[in-house]
Amino acid sequence: MSKKNHLTDVQTLRQQARQHIDDGPVTAGYAADAQMVIKLLNDALATELVCVLRYRRHYFMAQGIHSKGVADEFLVHANEEQGHADQIARRIVQLGGEPDFSPDTLSGRSHAEYVEGSSLIDMIKEDLVAERIAIDSYREMTQYLGDCDPTTRNMLEGILAVEEEHADELRDLLQEQLAETSP
Repeated sequence: MSKKNHLTDVQTLRQQARQHIDDGPVTAGYAADAQMVIKLLNDALATELVCVLRYRRHYFMAQGIHSKGVADEFLVHANEEQGHADQIARRIVQLGGEPDFSPDTLSGRSHAEYVEGSSLIDMIKEDLVAERIAIDSYREMTQYLGDCDPTTRNMLEGILAVEEEHADELRDLLQEQLAETSP
């Protein structure tokens, strides 16, 4: 019988659970490199925080006759990105790490850039670019984790699904704005 098909007996599970109790959810069965996962998650945290800041700026700076609906969408996205940041920070702590909220290194660790955008269309484009970066980043992270850390992988897959929704919504907003501004 292969090791994958073997279930540990209850007495052994109980004994193992008592060892290294300070490690919390990181048990002997955790197969990923926890320090590498924490680093990846801190980079993802930086990405989410930069996105929160960019979306909030765009929310306040959106102007023009058609800006209200777009601004409202920016605010919804900012709040969802903040929720992602909170999930990621919580997972970092569960893995025994410390979430890095340092503003001094935030933009350097972020996969997405903080680009202000000078018009409503530019803002939408920059947010769409950032979402596309996040989509590829999260997809790569989930592939890297594979079966070694299913909890983190599942969390990132959930975030990835929302980022794909954001990109879809932004693409639609961009098309609407371009149609409204063309002669």
